[in-house]
Amino acid sequence: MAALLDWLPWSLLLFSLMCETSAFYVPGVAPINFHQNDPVEIKAVKLTSSRTQLPYEYYSLPFCQPSKITYKAENLGEVLRGDRIVNTPFQVLMNSEKKCEVLCSQSNKPVTLTVEQSRLVAERITEDYYVHLIADNLPVATRLELYSNRDSDDKKKEKDVQFEHGYRLGFTDVNKIYLHNHLSFILYYHREDMEEDQEHTYRVVRFEVIPQSIRLEDLKADEKSSCTLPEGTNSSPQEIDPTKENQLYFTYSVHWEESDIKWASRWDTYLTMSDVQIHWFSIINSVVVVFFLSGILSMIIIRTLRKDIANYNKEDDIEDTMEESGWKLVHGDVFRPPQYPMILSSLLGSGIQLFCMILIVIFVAMLGMLSPSSRGALMTTACFLFMFMGVFGGFSAGRLYRTLKGHRWKKGAFCTATLYPGVVFGICFVLNCFIWGKHSSGAVPFPTMVALLCMWFGISLPLVYLGYYFGFRKQPYDNPVRTNQIPRQIPEQRWYMNRFVGILMAGILPFGAMFIELFFIFSAIWENQFYYLFGFLFLVFIILVVSCSQISIVMVYFQLCAEDYRWWWRNFLVSGGSAFYVLVYAIFYFVNKLDIVEFIPSLLYFGYTALMVLSFWLLTGTIGFYAAYMFVRKIYAAVKID
Repeated sequence: MAALLDWLPWSLLLFSLMCETSAFYVPGVAPINFHQNDPVEIKAVKLTSSRTQLPYEYYSLPFCQPSKITYKAENLGEVLRGDRIVNTPFQVLMNSEKKCEVLCSQSNKPVTLTVEQSRLVAERITEDYYVHLIADNLPVATRLELYSNRDSDDKKKEKDVQFEHGYRLGFTDVNKIYLHNHLSFILYYHREDMEEDQEHTYRVVRFEVIPQSIRLEDLKADEKSSCTLPEGTNSSPQEIDPTKENQLYFTYSVHWEESDIKWASRWDTYLTMSDVQIHWFSIINSVVVVFFLSGILSMIIIRTLRKDIANYNKEDDIEDTMEESGWKLVHGDVFRPPQYPMILSSLLGSGIQLFCMILIVIFVAMLGMLSPSSRGALMTTACFLFMFMGVFGGFSAGRLYRTLKGHRWKKGAFCTATLYPGVVFGICFVLNCFIWGKHSSGAVPFPTMVALLCMWFGISLPLVYLGYYFGFRKQPYDNPVRTNQIPRQIPEQRWYMNRFVGILMAGILPFGAMFIELFFIFSAIWENQFYYLFGFLFLVFIILVVSCSQISIVMVYFQLCAEDYRWWWRNFLVSGGSAFYVLVYAIFYFVNKLDIVEFIPSLLYFGYTALMVLSFWLLTGTIGFYAAYMFVRKIYAAVKID
């Protein structure tokens, strides 16, 4: 315990350094300097809803269109996220105010939505869709002012300012549907310091919007596409009746404000939207609990092992040694190859591939190199890294397969390269067919799918074969004891040695290390929020590795003490037990946090959740397996075997 207390200050220091790192990022692209009245282009990204989980293109709804629609060339990550960045007809000039201007108005005539268009707009509003725009690569946000206390005196109330991504397409009230047809853009700029004889330049540092619903009769438009907003709060909102045609104006206004925020810090507003103080305290709690539990487990296992090894190595009392029971008795069978060694080595190879990819991505993101301004960079990097990490996965799988007395290395390499990726691709293809049927932008286009297949069979498969070839040729792992010809009979096991009970017991500690982080990750994935606390995530990942390793060592020790030497598959399955708790948490999150009622969104949620659980099981199972394998080789090398 004293050693554990000595390490505690260092762990807290490491934690504090991670906290500092979590808010750091490299801005990414070079800043754009604007002069007075330079055009600032407003682009649309997509429409999203946490209720349907189906993103749509901006022009899937009858918004005003420019004379020429131009889509931005997107990277792989943007395509997989469902982003379809396109230009819009908004005319915004740097530091130039606009009180009210009409979009897509010809000769002062309002826009007429057909019955079909009205029904579609009303459906999207009832599904709580948000519209996402960007200006100078900054996403638009809606300011929410909440009161932090409920004091009766209004003067004592403090406003808590929060931001939500995008703006609501509309709202419903008393079974009536209203559209936000007027957008008040508020753009903040930072004035750059220049010499006296040079013209000032400006940089956009924040992009906010106040959406409003104003009915046609209250908006007065002239021939020059200018309009007059109604005064006060006497105007009525613009209703959308899905059973008939609707006439309305799409209007917008622009307001500029100077800000002290510098360009390098302009993303801070978006990355600190949630109350991270709760996050910090929860992570500290998890860190302390896991460190203490891990320390206690380590001390128990080390003290017990020292006693066992000392007893086994006694040479003066032969009769006691003959009557001894425990893990030494199965020394002749503990390294007996398990059933289906090719599948086991293939799954472990994919686990190594995942581990290397996740470790590098989190570490690089923690250093701030995957900037939020580089859209899709995180997902693109993850995809390419997984392909290139195939050489390490193949090498580890090939060497383990040879250690398990395997001979068909070509078949083993093909199994390693296709088993896990094939399951992922198959599930994603089935889900993609349903997304295609909904005409969502979240559907992966056919050319992108072909490109992914080419990456799989052109990069990952050859690299796995290359790694497998060298791993299979390398000397197998040196086991310290020989395997007997005849297998030893396994005694009847107690109820708590059941495999499912072992999964439940082994999964608690690793899940406890990361379930707080899991909430933020789920919120980012399913509720369209930013996640950029990679310093915390890296720390949690290290704790996850430590806890998985130690709990798998404890479980395999108990199993060998019960004289059950069939630990290969069991340890792999039990070490991934925290994936079961992730599945339970995902179901809890679906029931309590999300408002999904339709079939296809539910199918998407559980389909992608199944992939997450499978990947997490492979990752934690691989970590636990190799930790237990090293432990077993170490303890049997420490005793004298006659």
